[in-house]
Amino acid sequence: MSTGTEHPSTGTEAPVTGTGLEAPATTTPEVLRRKGALPRWAPLGILAATGVVMAGVVAAMGSGVGLWAFFTAVVYTGATYTTSRIVEGARKASDRLVTVLVTGAFLVAMIPLISVLWTVATQGWARFDLTFFTHSMRGVVGEGGGALHAIQGTLVITGLAAAMSIPVGVLTAIYLVEYGHGTKLGRAITFFVDVMTGIPSIVAGLFAYALFALLLGPGVRFGFVGAVALTVLMIPIVVRSTEEMLKIVPNELREAAFALGVPKWRTIVKVVIPTTAGGIATGITLAIARVIGETAPLLVTVGLATGVNLNPFDGRMATLPVFSYYSYATPGVPRDPFLDRAWTAALVLMLIVMILNVVARLISRYFAPKTR
Repeated sequence: MSTGTEHPSTGTEAPVTGTGLEAPATTTPEVLRRKGALPRWAPLGILAATGVVMAGVVAAMGSGVGLWAFFTAVVYTGATYTTSRIVEGARKASDRLVTVLVTGAFLVAMIPLISVLWTVATQGWARFDLTFFTHSMRGVVGEGGGALHAIQGTLVITGLAAAMSIPVGVLTAIYLVEYGHGTKLGRAITFFVDVMTGIPSIVAGLFAYALFALLLGPGVRFGFVGAVALTVLMIPIVVRSTEEMLKIVPNELREAAFALGVPKWRTIVKVVIPTTAGGIATGITLAIARVIGETAPLLVTVGLATGVNLNPFDGRMATLPVFSYYSYATPGVPRDPFLDRAWTAALVLMLIVMILNVVARLISRYFAPKTR
């Protein structure tokens, strides 16, 4: 029994609608193109064509690469939207337009970052040698010398700041989430933490200097004062990051522990903190990376030294940010050795920050709760 009707022009049977026996629609690439979809190579093709045309225009104008990139971006955006609007319709054209704008914003944001990385790496590679990491500047006037004293001073001062700020920040966050939620004291602490997050770093340095100047007299400068200044900057970051991590712990875990008769303090120690250990460690590592490159508070509180000093309670200490600043701002004669050391110190500091960020990501991945 036939389920179709004969087509008058071709003699073939056409399916009868409404019987549930219709042939499924095909979605081959050929059909998609007939429906008005641009091929996958279209965006790159439009970009290449636009770049070639704009290169000719900019060459005729006698302009540089920057103007060529700007013209190419503008014309490419308009050409992509117009082509997609004609072939694919308004909805797909709007999607492609937003994609181009977001991608362009990302590339623009990457330009200064890549420029800084390239400049510091190329300029700092000249003195990136063994001498730079094994010698100090004691007795060095021109060429030679290194930043051993500055590297050690940075690690000592940052370590002291971390030792003081991590317990205070973590315990404050635990109080805000587990005990002080909704209380007047909790709201006051949250307010002051928000205020501390936005204070300039030089204010923290002046506060630490004024505090120790009142206690020990004016002109006091040693490593512990700088550690206190960095602690003021680091505590609000630790509090905020730890607080956000503790908030994402499901309340069901706490209630299950309470139902078993577990005290609240043990629930926090054995359930809440282990659940968010990866996130807390990541926030702490990022806070250390944030303060390790601070220059202004250390200029006021620590000063500069030319030799190794590992005692943070006696005498001035050198740090990488201050060492780089003074080498570049007040170079001696000849200038080139001082400038080379300044760029290399900046490169070493940048590498330390990058290593800390990588460590933070590894900690987050390793301690993240397993989903399978």
